[in-house]
Amino acid sequence: MAVSASLVKELRERTGLGMMECKKALQEVDGDVEKAIENLRKASGLKAAKKADRTAADGVVAVKVAEDGSYGVLVEVNSETDFAARDENFAGFAAKVLEKAFADKQEDVAALRSGELDQAREALVQKIGENIGVRRVAIVEAEGGTVGAYTHSNNRIAVITKLSAGDQELAKEISMHVAAVNPQVTRPEEMPEEALQKEKDIIKAQPDMAGKPEEIVEKMMTGRIKKFLKEASLIEQPFVKNPDQTVGQLAKEAGAEVQTFVRFEVGEGIEVAEEDFAAEVAAQVAASKS
Repeated sequence: MAVSASLVKELRERTGLGMMECKKALQEVDGDVEKAIENLRKASGLKAAKKADRTAADGVVAVKVAEDGSYGVLVEVNSETDFAARDENFAGFAAKVLEKAFADKQEDVAALRSGELDQAREALVQKIGENIGVRRVAIVEAEGGTVGAYTHSNNRIAVITKLSAGDQELAKEISMHVAAVNPQVTRPEEMPEEALQKEKDIIKAQPDMAGKPEEIVEKMMTGRIKKFLKEASLIEQPFVKNPDQTVGQLAKEAGAEVQTFVRFEVGEGIEVAEEDFAAEVAAQVAASKS
């Protein structure tokens, strides 16, 4: 099939490979970028590709933690464009959503949106001219420990981390690490079996595994899976402010353990069709002349 230039560009940006190699890889999988990356990893030993930096929805994430660190709340409020997300009226609405979720300890988005908040949303839609939505809410209870949070300066990433002990500042520092590094799980044993099996399949298909005895393959597999789990697990990762110690060691020094974290990034997991703006304008001009 014909592959669009935008898909080739995305695959190049995420893999660092040449244009023709990316184009061929996409043609083989009918333009499926994720499948192309998986096949390239199997064929060439390509390291894990960068995550797509395009988001299918815009907006902001926001977080609030109780003064005593007993619980915290994360919300994501979406708009259609970055321009709307930077509007002060939109920011005010997102703040209202956060305050209500925090005050009511409400994770049910439908319940949160009812009444005055939904009226405010509808009024904002009319004013800004874009669809506005409350996408998700998460509440993290300290349960005898403490929680702390970090919001990236552009309000596109926010994290709450829960510790068994320690203080909010430590939890905030670890939340900052999570925002920057984006670990998949808190500890290695929490990695989903599906993700683990996919990684094993990729490793087995890499060129340097070909023709080796099964026992050698298994030995190499064990080492690479161990490395994969270390890189993907929060407590095993080198702390961003001091790579000489892991996040787990940082917490342990303070007499604490990292229990869990919640990370929201604007638009993650949402997909929308790309629009050809030039073609859209041309179509509108043609329609106006007919």
